[in-house]
Amino acid sequence: MLVETRIVRVVQEIGLTVVDVSARCRVSRHRVLVRPARSAVSDFCTELTGLTQAEVERGVTFAEACRILIEEYEAGKRPWASWGEYDRRQFARQSQADGVAYPFGHPPERTHSNAKAVFAAAYGLRRKPGMDHALRIAGLPLEGRHHSGEDDAWNIAALVLHLLDRGEWPVTAIRP
Repeated sequence: MLVETRIVRVVQEIGLTVVDVSARCRVSRHRVLVRPARSAVSDFCTELTGLTQAEVERGVTFAEACRILIEEYEAGKRPWASWGEYDRRQFARQSQADGVAYPFGHPPERTHSNAKAVFAAAYGLRRKPGMDHALRIAGLPLEGRHHSGEDDAWNIAALVLHLLDRGEWPVTAIRP
């Protein structure tokens, strides 16, 4: 399973954590920086995420990032999760805008799990909490910098494993 998050505006950073569901552990953490084709990193974005314009300019194209996801992380063969629907929708929009195949398989709704919705249902919450709030509810620490793609993916993976341990992660979301 891949846990991916934080696609900032037009995709600039893809953070992902590989999870071994059987062993119930986070295996590895990664980030892929994407060189923006149609935008620049704002001061607000830098303050929020830590990303700078100079840093993302050294990144790869969105097409190359999708190739990396498919070839190095088997994105089309593994289920993936993000905190909410924003990242899934943004990936679909960016793929369409750039004429690049959506890297996570089709239909996107089949391969993606919304960890935020699963968490809210598991805890009987009316409102879906932000990731940092969900970590507090679950009694888990926030590791790293909130809004950093790599760190957020690592934290979301901890929440997915927490839900799995509680028997609350949907079985359909776990595929070989």
